[in-house]
Amino acid sequence: MKIIVTGSTGLIGSTLVPTLIAAGHTVTRFVRASSLTEADGTRAVVWNPRTNQIEKSEIETHDAVIHLAGESVAEGRWTEDKKRRILESRVESTRLLASAIAEATTRPRVYISASATGFYGNERADEVLTEQSAKGTDFLAHVVEQWEASAQPVIAACVRCVFLRFGIVLSEKGGALLKLLTPFKLGAGGKIGSGEQYMSWVAMDDAIAVIMRALEDESLSGAVNVVAPYPVTNAEFTETLARVLHRPAVFTVPAFALRLAFGEMADAALLKGQRVIPEKLETSGFKFKYPKLETALRSQIS
Repeated sequence: MKIIVTGSTGLIGSTLVPTLIAAGHTVTRFVRASSLTEADGTRAVVWNPRTNQIEKSEIETHDAVIHLAGESVAEGRWTEDKKRRILESRVESTRLLASAIAEATTRPRVYISASATGFYGNERADEVLTEQSAKGTDFLAHVVEQWEASAQPVIAACVRCVFLRFGIVLSEKGGALLKLLTPFKLGAGGKIGSGEQYMSWVAMDDAIAVIMRALEDESLSGAVNVVAPYPVTNAEFTETLARVLHRPAVFTVPAFALRLAFGEMADAALLKGQRVIPEKLETSGFKFKYPKLETALRSQIS
């Protein structure tokens, strides 16, 4: 297939692109800066959602679009400007791609977009959440709702549309796991707040496998939870990570300290969570390589 990928330098994109190439696909990366246009085995095309810059002719010559671009949610305090960037980076880019796809004479067969389990909100305690569960009411739930809704022109154009609601993607190259490794290796790791909040996670290998499945499986459409089938509490996560690293996990990061340091983001991303399961993937017959946390962590930690 000929595939457009946005966000190709991010945590998931940087692993996905070589996987696509190894599978025999042709990859065109939509990048924001001309300095990123050179990369082995791919073409790169500059686009800019803020100025509506997009090469519409590229859309017509590709079989699939995988949209992974967006401002990082977990980096820094959520100022009003940061929250605006989080929302606009997702909505503006999705609207631009969706319009280009809808207006194309020859359209891609599938549009795959990153999304997030943040859709379900962070006030659900231990409620088991599937793709059928209602939207939450917090900031991230609002962001995800608008993010997915921005692709409506794609759906209206009868292009198969898949929203991959990622949980915490485990990779030692970045994201939450990389941030945790240093304190845990130093023996200073431990639970966050009460430790009772659920963490819905997925190994990087399985996250990539889901994207590859979504390219080919025409039965997959709409929202798809990309999480392992066994979510764990933060206390369970930290105990498992400590065991894998042969380190203690006796410290607790108090909630008040996190709220002082990170404000609203502390509750949204650290102190509260969601107990999400991959109902659609399991119904479709998808087999996780790493369904359990300990084996997933051991696969990532060298």
